[in-house]
Amino acid sequence: MPMLLDRIEVVTLFVDDIDEAKAFYQKVFALDVVYEDAVSSVLKFSGTMINLLDAAQAPQLVEPSAVSAPGSGARILLTIKVDDVDAVCAELRKLGVMLLNGPIDRPWGRRTAAFADPSGHVWEVAQELR
Repeated sequence: MPMLLDRIEVVTLFVDDIDEAKAFYQKVFALDVVYEDAVSSVLKFSGTMINLLDAAQAPQLVEPSAVSAPGSGARILLTIKVDDVDAVCAELRKLGVMLLNGPIDRPWGRRTAAFADPSGHVWEVAQELR
């Protein structure tokens, strides 16, 4: 039987302040909490879960690799497909979320905008241009 590695179940984001991260994700994404304890919070996106994990707990998960230091630059871009980037950006601004860039039409046929969570993980909203 061939190995199928085509279903992402959970994306774990190492966060610097678990309480600040939980508050941000609840405010911006309004997601259901699947599991929560003192060092993590697992949130349900449509078919995937995001695990917010206190960065101090992360080394044991990635050894012998190191956990990147806060502020060392973007290492991930998570994209959410939306119908109207401009409308989503207007809602994000109402929530006090600062955009990193966009909305902008990209040469690959998408209109995108990006923002970061309090730990610097970059999120992008994108719509297909017709």
